[in-house]
Amino acid sequence: MFRPVRAADRAQRPGSAAPLGMRLPLAAAAVVAVGLCAACGPSSQTVGSASPATAGQSAGALTSSSPSASASAEASPSASASPSASAGATSSSSPTPSRTRSGSAAPKLARTSAAPAPAPAKVPGPGYDSSADAQKLIDAALSAAKADGRMVLLDFGANWCGNCKAADKVFAQPQTAAILGASYHLVKIDIGGNSSANSALLRKYSPSGGSYKMPVLIVVSPSGKVRTDTHATGNPSLTADGINAFLRQWAS
Repeated sequence: MFRPVRAADRAQRPGSAAPLGMRLPLAAAAVVAVGLCAACGPSSQTVGSASPATAGQSAGALTSSSPSASASAEASPSASASPSASAGATSSSSPTPSRTRSGSAAPKLARTSAAPAPAPAKVPGPGYDSSADAQKLIDAALSAAKADGRMVLLDFGANWCGNCKAADKVFAQPQTAAILGASYHLVKIDIGGNSSANSALLRKYSPSGGSYKMPVLIVVSPSGKVRTDTHATGNPSLTADGINAFLRQWAS
Protein backbone atom coordinates (compact mmCIF):
# COMPACT_ATOMS: atom_id res chain seq x y z
CA MET A 1 0.00 0.00 0.00
CA PHE A 2 2.85 2.35 0.71
CA ARG A 3 4.59 2.22 -2.68
CA PRO A 4 1.56 2.59 -4.88
CA VAL A 5 0.41 5.57 -2.96
CA ARG A 6 3.77 7.29 -3.40
CA ALA A 7 3.81 6.48 -7.10
CA ALA A 8 0.43 8.02 -7.56
CA ASP A 9 1.44 11.04 -5.58
CA ARG A 10 4.54 11.36 -7.73
CA ALA A 11 2.49 11.21 -10.93
CA GLN A 12 0.20 13.96 -9.71
CA ARG A 13 2.98 16.13 -8.32
CA PRO A 14 3.66 19.13 -10.55
CA GLY A 15 7.11 19.39 -12.23
CA SER A 16 7.81 15.73 -11.70
CA ALA A 17 9.41 13.67 -14.48
CA ALA A 18 7.15 12.02 -17.09
CA PRO A 19 6.65 8.30 -16.83
CA LEU A 20 8.79 6.05 -19.03
CA GLY A 21 5.84 5.26 -21.29
CA MET A 22 5.54 8.89 -22.28
CA ARG A 23 9.32 9.44 -22.72
CA LEU A 24 9.64 7.20 -25.77
CA PRO A 25 7.15 9.13 -27.96
CA LEU A 26 8.71 12.41 -26.88
CA ALA A 27 12.19 11.22 -27.80
CA ALA A 28 11.03 10.08 -31.23
CA ALA A 29 9.40 13.44 -31.86
CA ALA A 30 12.61 15.20 -30.90
CA VAL A 31 14.62 13.11 -33.39
CA VAL A 32 12.15 13.95 -36.20
CA ALA A 33 12.29 17.65 -35.35
CA VAL A 34 16.09 17.63 -35.46
CA GLY A 35 16.01 15.94 -38.87
CA LEU A 36 13.57 18.51 -40.23
CA CYS A 37 15.72 21.37 -38.97
CA ALA A 38 18.77 19.82 -40.64
CA ALA A 39 16.88 19.38 -43.93
CA CYS A 40 15.42 22.89 -43.93
CA GLY A 41 18.44 24.69 -42.55
CA PRO A 42 20.62 27.17 -44.52
CA SER A 43 22.90 25.72 -47.24
CA SER A 44 26.37 26.82 -48.30
CA GLN A 45 25.64 25.92 -51.98
CA THR A 46 24.77 28.64 -54.49
CA VAL A 47 21.17 28.76 -55.56
CA GLY A 48 20.61 26.51 -58.55
CA SER A 49 23.91 24.58 -58.14
CA ALA A 50 24.05 20.98 -57.16
CA SER A 51 26.69 19.07 -55.33
CA PRO A 52 28.89 16.74 -57.34
CA ALA A 53 27.15 13.73 -55.92
CA THR A 54 23.75 15.14 -56.77
CA ALA A 55 24.87 16.08 -60.31
CA GLY A 56 26.25 12.63 -60.84
CA GLN A 57 23.04 11.10 -59.64
CA SER A 58 21.04 13.39 -61.96
CA ALA A 59 23.22 12.51 -64.95
CA GLY A 60 22.89 8.88 -64.07
CA ALA A 61 19.16 9.27 -63.88
CA LEU A 62 19.11 10.86 -67.34
CA THR A 63 21.26 8.21 -68.98
CA SER A 64 19.37 5.42 -67.32
CA SER A 65 16.01 6.58 -68.63
CA SER A 66 13.70 3.93 -69.89
CA PRO A 67 14.30 2.51 -73.42
CA SER A 68 10.75 3.27 -74.34
CA ALA A 69 11.31 7.01 -73.88
CA SER A 70 14.46 7.04 -76.08
CA ALA A 71 12.75 4.87 -78.67
CA SER A 72 9.80 7.22 -78.84
CA ALA A 73 12.18 10.18 -79.25
CA GLU A 74 13.95 8.45 -82.14
CA ALA A 75 10.67 7.50 -83.77
CA SER A 76 9.36 11.04 -83.68
CA PRO A 77 11.31 13.32 -86.09
CA SER A 78 9.57 16.42 -84.77
CA ALA A 79 10.67 15.72 -81.22
CA SER A 80 14.36 15.26 -82.17
CA ALA A 81 14.52 18.19 -84.64
CA SER A 82 16.39 21.19 -83.30
CA PRO A 83 14.88 24.70 -83.46
CA SER A 84 17.66 25.80 -85.83
CA ALA A 85 16.76 23.05 -88.28
CA SER A 86 13.11 24.09 -88.16
CA ALA A 87 14.10 27.68 -88.78
CA GLY A 88 16.26 26.63 -91.74
CA ALA A 89 13.39 24.66 -93.22
CA THR A 90 11.09 27.65 -92.85
CA SER A 91 13.55 30.03 -94.48
CA SER A 92 14.27 27.67 -97.36
CA SER A 93 10.58 27.42 -98.20
CA SER A 94 10.18 31.18 -98.22
CA PRO A 95 9.45 32.63 -101.70
CA THR A 96 11.70 35.64 -101.14
CA PRO A 97 14.93 35.63 -103.25
CA SER A 98 18.20 34.68 -101.61
CA ARG A 99 20.49 37.51 -100.59
CA THR A 100 24.24 37.78 -100.64
CA ARG A 101 26.23 38.97 -97.64
CA SER A 102 26.11 42.55 -98.88
CA GLY A 103 22.30 42.42 -98.91
CA SER A 104 21.90 42.54 -102.67
CA ALA A 105 19.84 40.01 -104.53
CA ALA A 106 21.69 36.96 -105.81
CA PRO A 107 22.61 37.47 -109.49
CA LYS A 108 20.70 35.48 -112.03
CA LEU A 109 22.53 32.87 -113.97
CA ALA A 110 23.64 34.07 -117.38
CA ARG A 111 22.24 32.31 -120.39
CA THR A 112 24.70 29.90 -121.94
CA SER A 113 22.91 29.46 -125.24
CA ALA A 114 24.31 31.89 -127.83
CA ALA A 115 22.32 33.24 -130.76
CA PRO A 116 22.70 31.06 -133.84
CA ALA A 117 25.17 32.35 -136.43
CA PRO A 118 23.64 33.65 -139.67
CA ALA A 119 23.77 31.40 -142.70
CA PRO A 120 26.85 31.88 -144.90
CA ALA A 121 26.45 34.26 -147.81
CA LYS A 122 26.37 32.73 -151.29
CA VAL A 123 29.73 32.77 -153.07
CA PRO A 124 29.49 33.16 -156.87
CA GLY A 125 31.27 30.67 -159.08
CA PRO A 126 34.32 31.42 -161.25
CA GLY A 127 34.17 33.82 -164.19
CA TYR A 128 32.27 37.04 -164.86
CA ASP A 129 28.78 37.42 -166.29
CA SER A 130 28.89 40.18 -168.89
CA SER A 131 25.08 40.22 -169.17
CA ALA A 132 24.44 40.79 -165.45
CA ASP A 133 23.19 44.14 -164.16
CA ALA A 134 26.22 45.03 -161.99
CA GLN A 135 24.56 48.04 -160.33
CA LYS A 136 21.60 45.91 -159.28
CA LEU A 137 23.94 43.25 -157.86
CA ILE A 138 25.86 45.87 -155.86
CA ASP A 139 22.64 47.38 -154.47
CA ALA A 140 21.40 43.95 -153.35
CA ALA A 141 24.75 43.20 -151.69
CA LEU A 142 24.76 46.52 -149.82
CA SER A 143 21.19 45.92 -148.63
CA ALA A 144 22.13 42.45 -147.33
CA ALA A 145 25.25 43.88 -145.67
CA LYS A 146 23.16 46.41 -143.74
CA ALA A 147 21.03 43.53 -142.45
CA ASP A 148 23.81 41.15 -141.37
CA GLY A 149 26.86 43.42 -140.90
CA ARG A 150 29.04 41.73 -143.51
CA MET A 151 31.33 43.62 -145.88
CA VAL A 152 30.85 43.82 -149.65
CA LEU A 153 33.73 42.63 -151.85
CA LEU A 154 33.70 43.99 -155.42
CA ASP A 155 35.77 41.93 -157.84
CA PHE A 156 36.35 43.76 -161.15
CA GLY A 157 37.91 41.43 -163.76
CA ALA A 158 37.60 39.71 -167.11
CA ASN A 159 37.15 36.12 -168.25
CA TRP A 160 40.34 36.28 -170.38
CA CYS A 161 42.45 37.61 -167.45
CA GLY A 162 44.98 35.05 -166.15
CA ASN A 163 45.30 36.68 -162.73
CA CYS A 164 41.49 36.72 -162.40
CA LYS A 165 41.39 32.98 -163.10
CA ALA A 166 44.08 32.40 -160.43
CA ALA A 167 42.03 34.37 -157.92
CA ASP A 168 38.90 32.39 -158.84
CA LYS A 169 40.68 29.13 -158.07
CA VAL A 170 41.58 30.41 -154.59
CA PHE A 171 38.03 31.64 -153.99
CA ALA A 172 36.78 28.10 -154.71
CA GLN A 173 39.00 26.50 -152.05
CA PRO A 174 37.05 25.44 -148.89
CA GLN A 175 38.91 27.63 -146.40
CA THR A 176 38.73 30.76 -148.55
CA ALA A 177 35.09 30.10 -149.46
CA ALA A 178 34.31 29.78 -145.73
CA ILE A 179 35.88 33.19 -145.02
CA LEU A 180 34.00 34.76 -147.90
CA GLY A 181 30.66 33.26 -146.85
CA ALA A 182 31.10 34.28 -143.23
CA SER A 183 32.30 37.86 -143.73
CA TYR A 184 31.51 39.09 -147.24
CA HIS A 185 28.95 39.48 -149.98
CA LEU A 186 31.01 38.92 -153.15
CA VAL A 187 29.99 40.72 -156.36
CA LYS A 188 31.86 39.89 -159.59
CA ILE A 189 31.78 42.61 -162.29
CA ASP A 190 32.97 42.13 -165.88
CA ILE A 191 35.17 44.97 -167.20
CA GLY A 192 36.74 42.95 -170.01
CA GLY A 193 34.04 43.76 -172.56
CA ASN A 194 32.53 46.95 -173.90
CA SER A 195 30.18 47.71 -171.00
CA SER A 196 30.43 51.40 -170.30
CA ALA A 197 28.17 51.03 -167.27
CA ASN A 198 30.55 48.57 -165.63
CA SER A 199 33.55 50.77 -166.47
CA ALA A 200 31.72 53.69 -164.83
CA LEU A 201 31.19 51.60 -161.69
CA LEU A 202 34.93 50.84 -161.58
CA ARG A 203 35.76 54.55 -161.73
CA LYS A 204 33.11 55.28 -159.09
CA TYR A 205 34.64 52.94 -156.49
CA SER A 206 38.28 53.38 -157.65
CA PRO A 207 38.50 57.02 -158.80
CA SER A 208 42.30 57.23 -158.96
CA GLY A 209 42.15 56.35 -162.70
CA GLY A 210 45.03 55.28 -164.93
CA SER A 211 45.65 51.72 -166.06
CA TYR A 212 43.91 49.11 -163.94
CA LYS A 213 45.63 45.83 -163.25
CA MET A 214 43.01 43.10 -162.90
CA PRO A 215 41.54 41.85 -160.74
CA VAL A 216 40.67 45.00 -158.85
CA LEU A 217 39.44 44.03 -155.37
CA ILE A 218 37.51 46.71 -153.48
CA VAL A 219 36.06 46.24 -149.97
CA VAL A 220 32.99 48.37 -149.23
CA SER A 221 31.30 48.82 -145.84
CA PRO A 222 27.51 48.30 -145.41
CA SER A 223 27.10 52.09 -145.58
CA GLY A 224 28.77 52.15 -149.04
CA LYS A 225 32.14 53.58 -147.95
CA VAL A 226 35.26 52.18 -149.64
CA ARG A 227 37.61 50.63 -147.09
CA THR A 228 40.42 49.44 -149.37
CA ASP A 229 41.14 49.41 -153.13
CA THR A 230 43.85 47.15 -154.56
CA HIS A 231 44.22 49.46 -157.56
CA ALA A 232 45.71 51.96 -155.10
CA THR A 233 47.41 49.55 -152.68
CA GLY A 234 48.40 46.71 -155.01
CA ASN A 235 46.96 43.21 -155.13
CA PRO A 236 47.83 40.65 -152.46
CA SER A 237 49.59 37.48 -153.49
CA LEU A 238 47.05 35.50 -155.50
CA THR A 239 47.58 32.40 -153.37
CA ALA A 240 45.50 30.92 -150.55
CA ASP A 241 47.72 32.50 -147.88
CA GLY A 242 47.79 35.93 -149.58
CA ILE A 243 44.06 36.17 -150.32
CA ASN A 244 43.02 34.69 -146.97
CA ALA A 245 45.16 37.21 -145.10
CA PHE A 246 43.65 40.04 -147.17
CA LEU A 247 40.09 38.84 -146.50
CA ARG A 248 40.68 38.47 -142.73
CA GLN A 249 42.28 41.93 -142.51
CA TRP A 250 39.22 43.72 -143.92
CA ALA A 251 36.48 41.46 -142.60
CA SER A 252 35.58 43.83 -139.75
